[in-house]
Amino acid sequence: MSLTVAVQMDPIERINIAGDSTFALMLEAQARGHKLFYYTPDKLSMRDGVVTAPMQSVQVRDVKGDHVTLGEAETRDVGQMDVVLLRQDPPFDLAYITSTHLLERIHPKTLVVNDPAQVRNAPEKIFVLEFPQLMPPTLITRDKDAINAFRAEHGAIVMKPLYGNGGAAVFKVAEKDPNFGSLFDLFSVTFREPWVVQQFLPQVSEGDKRIILVDGEPLGAVNRVPAENDIRSNMVRGGAAETTMLSDREREICETIGPHLRKMGLLFVGIDVIAGNLTEINVTSPTGLRAIRRLGGPDLAVSIWECIEDKVGRS
Repeated sequence: MSLTVAVQMDPIERINIAGDSTFALMLEAQARGHKLFYYTPDKLSMRDGVVTAPMQSVQVRDVKGDHVTLGEAETRDVGQMDVVLLRQDPPFDLAYITSTHLLERIHPKTLVVNDPAQVRNAPEKIFVLEFPQLMPPTLITRDKDAINAFRAEHGAIVMKPLYGNGGAAVFKVAEKDPNFGSLFDLFSVTFREPWVVQQFLPQVSEGDKRIILVDGEPLGAVNRVPAENDIRSNMVRGGAAETTMLSDREREICETIGPHLRKMGLLFVGIDVIAGNLTEINVTSPTGLRAIRRLGGPDLAVSIWECIEDKVGRS
C-alpha cells in the first residue's frame, strides 16, 4: 500500500532529529514507500469549503545537518491526501485550535492522526482530569486563596501553565515559600488561563515515565530522570533517558484509559506517570519514539504506521 502523506509540523529544518518523533514517523513512512509532503500550519487555507496548503515534497535522511531535501512548493488540496499527520508542537493556543477546525473538514475521509476534533477537546492537562482516581491531587485555578488552601492541605506543590509544553514554566513551590507571591504575580500577568496546581511528588527525582500507547495499547516506555537540581524531566530540559519496564500500576492506568483513546481516534498518545500517578495525557504531538528505540526498545514508528495503514485500508 502506497499512501500520499502530508505532515503538518513546525519548520523541518530546525528540528533535532536525534529526538524528534515526527522525523521518526517520516523515516518509516518513506521506508514503506509512502509519498511524503510537508507544510507548516500557518500555510493552511480554506476557501469555499476546500482546505489547501502550499506543500513541498520531502525526502528525509537520518544524517545530522543533512536530514532533509525539499521540493518546490505547490498548493494542494489537503483533502486529497490519504493521511495527514497533525504534528506541530504546542502551545495549544487559538492558532492550534484553528488548525484542528480546518483539518476537521477533511477527516475521516482523509485520515488525520490524531483526530483533530478530539485533539481540540482533549488538551493534555485537561483531558487527564477525566481520570482523577489515577492522578495526584490536582487543582485548576488562578485564584490565590484556592492555591493557598491547596498548599495548606498538601504541602509542596508544582505550578505550571495549563497550555504549556516541554517543561517550560514549571515551578516547585514549598508549603512556606517566600517566592510564592512573586511567582503568583508573574503567572498572573503572563498567562490569561487558569494554571495547573498539583501536589509535588518527590519521587520525580527517580524519573517521570513516558509511556507510548498506539490505538490504546501500551507498546513502549522510557524513564526520564531530571538533571541535578531540576524537577523537570523533559529531555529538552536536560532530562536523561533510561530503559524501563511497566509496573502493575502503570498497566492498570493504560488499561483504564486505553479504550477511551481508541474510541476517540487518538492513535498516537504519550502519557506521563510519576510514582504510579498519571500527570498528563499528551495527544497533540507526543514524543519518545527515538529515545525508546535508541535504548533498545521497539521501533514504535513501525507499529504506528501498521495501525495507520490498517485504518486507511478499512476506510
